[in-house]
Amino acid sequence: MKLKRFLLRYYPPGILLEYEQGNELHTKAVDLLTLTPDTDVEVLVNTIVRHEPLISEQRKPQVRKLVYKLIEKLESNEAQNFYLFKILRAHILPLTNCAFNKSGDRFITGSYDRTCKVWNTMTGEEMLTLEGHKNVVYAIAFNNPFGDKIVTGSFDKTAKLWNAETGELLHTLRGHATEIVCLSFDPHGAIVATGSMDSTAKLWDVERGVELCTLIGHTAEIVSLNFNTEGDRCLTGSFDHTTKIWDVPTGRCLHTLSGHRGEISSTQFDFSGELCITGSIDRTCKVWNTMTGQCVNTLRGHNDEILDVAFSCTGARLVTASADGTARVYNTMTGACQAILIGHEGEISKVAFNPQGTKIITASSDRTCRIWDAQSGDCLQVLEGHTDEIFSAAFNYEGDTIITGSKDNTCRIWKC
Repeated sequence: MKLKRFLLRYYPPGILLEYEQGNELHTKAVDLLTLTPDTDVEVLVNTIVRHEPLISEQRKPQVRKLVYKLIEKLESNEAQNFYLFKILRAHILPLTNCAFNKSGDRFITGSYDRTCKVWNTMTGEEMLTLEGHKNVVYAIAFNNPFGDKIVTGSFDKTAKLWNAETGELLHTLRGHATEIVCLSFDPHGAIVATGSMDSTAKLWDVERGVELCTLIGHTAEIVSLNFNTEGDRCLTGSFDHTTKIWDVPTGRCLHTLSGHRGEISSTQFDFSGELCITGSIDRTCKVWNTMTGQCVNTLRGHNDEILDVAFSCTGARLVTASADGTARVYNTMTGACQAILIGHEGEISKVAFNPQGTKIITASSDRTCRIWDAQSGDCLQVLEGHTDEIFSAAFNYEGDTIITGSKDNTCRIWKC
């Protein structure tokens, strides 16, 4: 085994080792999930070299340099202030969703007008209109990190795969009996998962556009769906009050996570894939061990339904958003509530951490988006200007651009 080169992964922090073994190139990650600006770099570098056989003593200066670079990136976005860069009169009917590609130089919007549009984040210009669905385009995604394909899921019961550069329709995925409401690419961009009101999820081969298998077991619509970092597990959350963990290669259900007393609204794996969270209209969020299927913690405190949940990039914290107009930040391991984000005058439907895990964005029916300090829970900024409720908000990969999508048919780009 011969180390060829180092690569950096900023979010979550890690050093990727590219090495040669028997004339083949492989990559392995040294995860630095607990790295902070206060980390003792010398101790960390010594630990890495001691535990990683691929890294020799001679490579220490290189590793040291990389760790400092990662720390610099963690500190880079402390004193941000976002300003309105562009208003995009995106669609003739309300938007349903928006999503960035990995680098953040493009994003997509879906709409009730049956189209998906591709936008240039830098200029705000419309690059492509993806037409062909016969009903609402509800769920959309890029095949990150590659960004060369887009998948759209519609109320017309189909999903479509598109070339993100040319707008060419590659495949139409047919098979669901009712509306598709959630979807996701696996991390390798090889598989698409779709979740439907017909109580099933389906896995599709991206290259060939054919169905690989149907995930059967839920008894009500599937409204949330995600892959783990490895791409070998898939999570589905349903109105039947349960969440299921599936083995992707076989389509087998590994665990049914039961315990919520209401419909599931949102689900997510943490970066390690060892934990997942489920938010429910029963006002609680549960943390689960994905290996055993056991509930590790039930997080209480909201006095209305939980509409969205999200992990920070390292998984150390999680945030819940509720119809009670507040969001709550919890320590993932202890389940302790670290901050309550108070200020919105309407329900919060969407919540997300910035890539650094230092800030949180919330989108609300009060027509504003708020940016919060993830540690203290202080409101840092209110993004105002939309004339109807905001249901979608996202950071780009660098954390220096935000897009907000509203029922006022516009999408806004905010830069710092």
